[in-house]
Amino acid sequence: MRLTSFTDFALRALMRLAGDPGRSFATNEIAAEFGISRNHLAKVVRDLADSGFISTQRGVGGGFTLARPAQSITIGEVVRALEGPPLVECFREDGGNCVLKPRCRLKAKLAAAREAFMRELDATTLAECAYPQSARRSPALA
Repeated sequence: MRLTSFTDFALRALMRLAGDPGRSFATNEIAAEFGISRNHLAKVVRDLADSGFISTQRGVGGGFTLARPAQSITIGEVVRALEGPPLVECFREDGGNCVLKPRCRLKAKLAAAREAFMRELDATTLAECAYPQSARRSPALA
């Protein structure tokens, strides 16, 4: 499976928030730290807020924080909330337009592989993947 860059950026942002859960972060700060476009990250933040993973506050002193403890958020939950179209056409809700559908032997194998992938992500919490800010060297040590 391949995750979209949108989901990748969302996971990076969430991992950073989990690494310092007492802080509120600005979009610019996380974008700069991970080399992500600020505009793209703003869209990611909006979707994370709409999905209930983060809380946002506008204005001076604003930013975003985790909406709930990192231990209660699984990576699988985030991936399901943010990933777009299904793995293959026949997994669409309407069944897609696959001409192999009546006799296809691949769909069940792909479904099993997807479920194994998601099972692993469901067993992994955001807390396990927390990404703390790298320790900065003290000027006295430089």
